[in-house]
Amino acid sequence: MVIVGIECTAHTFGVGVVDKGKILSNVRDMYTTEEGGIIPMESAKHHDSVAEEIWKSALKEADVKESEITAIALSNAPGLAPCLLSGMKFAKSKAKELGVPIVGVNHCIAHLEIGRSVGATDPVLLYASGANTQIIAYAAGKYRVFGETLDTGIGNFIDKVGRTFGMGFPGGPKIEKEALKASEEDYIELSYSIKGMDVSFSGMQTKIQQLYNSAKDKEFEIPKLCFSLQETAFAMLVEAAERALAHTGKTELVLGGGVACNARLQEMCKLMCQERGAKFFCPERPLLVDNAAMIAYTGEIMLNSGIKEDVDKIDIKPRERTDDIAVTWR
Repeated sequence: MVIVGIECTAHTFGVGVVDKGKILSNVRDMYTTEEGGIIPMESAKHHDSVAEEIWKSALKEADVKESEITAIALSNAPGLAPCLLSGMKFAKSKAKELGVPIVGVNHCIAHLEIGRSVGATDPVLLYASGANTQIIAYAAGKYRVFGETLDTGIGNFIDKVGRTFGMGFPGGPKIEKEALKASEEDYIELSYSIKGMDVSFSGMQTKIQQLYNSAKDKEFEIPKLCFSLQETAFAMLVEAAERALAHTGKTELVLGGGVACNARLQEMCKLMCQERGAKFFCPERPLLVDNAAMIAYTGEIMLNSGIKEDVDKIDIKPRERTDDIAVTWR
């Protein structure tokens, strides 16, 4: 079964190829800006412009011909509507052209399912990305959200702080780089907001903006603020994840989402798991960021359980939640 996945939920357009759980290719191209954040319509135009090229590159890398494709998996939820529409249009045209079935894959669930590729079987997922910050685990037929952000996703929060510092999109890698220039003695106390397994970043964002705006030497202050941001925000996420492990009784933690690429977050999660005797899993960077291999991987699992959709009836679901979906393939 050769499954081609298409990722198109936000800033990234990707095509990935999977055959019997083996990832054959994972090609992606990302919309970026020099300043400001992501502009949905511009990101969708980016997807339209690179789609065919990325498709061809992914098939070439996988050494697969179009005639060998048995199905297409599309990330049709959740995400930015213009971007989702761009991807759906492309996926539908390919499915009709090749005469193959299509399956819609929830992007958030794909971040969890790809954990299977590195050995996780029944984990808690700490999903840390731009628009999403959730703590997810399987229970009673669904992937349940045991905790989540009460305001903005961790990635969007970091990007907003990056814009305050004059950084372009995405801000995460730049924030991480700046944080390495500071150390523990540079730590500045910030708003630590956690309620059970839910977290909030708006207070921290406001405090950072105030401190930066009032700083006499702004360039000198940036590394300290970046360091403090990471130590505080990531500690909140790790605390919430540990509570979820205790609540569910599960013994595995998987990291997912673009923010999971951050080495400090990985380190903190690994340490927490070691201290409580849990197993820690973190896919390689290409499978943490938005990517199509995880869409193809999850699509194959779903297709093998008999799930597929009518090409003409499949639609985007920009606001679909992880816990809206009945998980019939487990």
